[in-house]
Amino acid sequence: MTRDLARRDFLKASAAFAGAAAANAFSCVEIASAAPIEVPTVDKLSIRVLVDSSFDQFFRPKQANGVSIVPMARGADFRKTLHNEWGLSLWLESQAAGAQRTLMLDYGYTPDVLINNMELVGVDPSKLDALIVSHGHYDHFGGLLGFLDKFRDKLPADVKLYAGGEDNFCHRVNPTATKGQFSDFGALDRRQLAAQKVTTVLCETPTVIAGHAFTTGKITRRSMERILPQTWVEFGIKDGLGCNAGHYLPAEMEGKIVPDEHIHEHATCFNVRDMGLVVISSCGHVGIVNSVKQAQEVSGIQKVHAIVGGFHLGPAPADYLKEVVAEVRKLDPDVVIPMHCSGLNFVQEATAQMGDKVLVTTTGSRLTFGI
Repeated sequence: MTRDLARRDFLKASAAFAGAAAANAFSCVEIASAAPIEVPTVDKLSIRVLVDSSFDQFFRPKQANGVSIVPMARGADFRKTLHNEWGLSLWLESQAAGAQRTLMLDYGYTPDVLINNMELVGVDPSKLDALIVSHGHYDHFGGLLGFLDKFRDKLPADVKLYAGGEDNFCHRVNPTATKGQFSDFGALDRRQLAAQKVTTVLCETPTVIAGHAFTTGKITRRSMERILPQTWVEFGIKDGLGCNAGHYLPAEMEGKIVPDEHIHEHATCFNVRDMGLVVISSCGHVGIVNSVKQAQEVSGIQKVHAIVGGFHLGPAPADYLKEVVAEVRKLDPDVVIPMHCSGLNFVQEATAQMGDKVLVTTTGSRLTFGI
């Protein structure tokens, strides 16, 4: 299929979905352009870890290959402490040509933990330029609506939430010990986002965000990586909640509960001047190597400065893990910074293969890339 035909098909599907979205009262939905992007360059990037699963009081500053990690200083009130939970939330600040942009990527599992840590870390919601959600798992969007309840009036009136695509809003379930029975794992509710006047942008194609960051769009499965067993997904919309599977799947999939392929999970990326790509994979279900290669392809930039975030290799068998780490090593990143679901097993295997290129972090710390 030629690029023109692919683009025409995408635009037809986009128009069809926009109509379906309106019919379901999703009045605040946009479709990202299918045109190729011009990847921006930033002079400096910092990442604050707002939510992760552990906090190390004795964490010491680290520096390697142009990257520094500094823990949060002790607060004045000893009664307050950072909270940890299964989930991830990152605060992204970038600088380019004297201009600063601030983005928020994912929102942890609960608003209480997120808001507590935001206060202690000292980030200012009024500085946010845009919001991003990586994929449709509750441990990445669970804190979002509570965050909006508290801070919506501090955000830009036209603030946008950049999601990887329609699949991000599907209902997820977990299998139980009884075959064919599932427990609820929630769905991100666009009705509530619309009520908060937050516009959702579906980024199935690469998208520039706030002039500084870019997303990978839908990630091509091109490596030996596979999706490790986890959630199942229900395709369809019930009472306005869920996803319009007709946008990207055959009609017979409507109403089906099937193993989750994370069709529209995307990575958030920056091109740091004289350093290369910083690729942030919040969970990397579709493969961390696939995610990085997608970033390289859409940007035209081969140099990988840092691979950051969740890599979903905690449940990986030892032989598969060894093979994945070997593929990561071939990408020749300056540093690899695992978080969230990456797993202690990944840290150990990556350290064995890549040595001091592997940097661990902790809730509350600041990671800095660039001058």
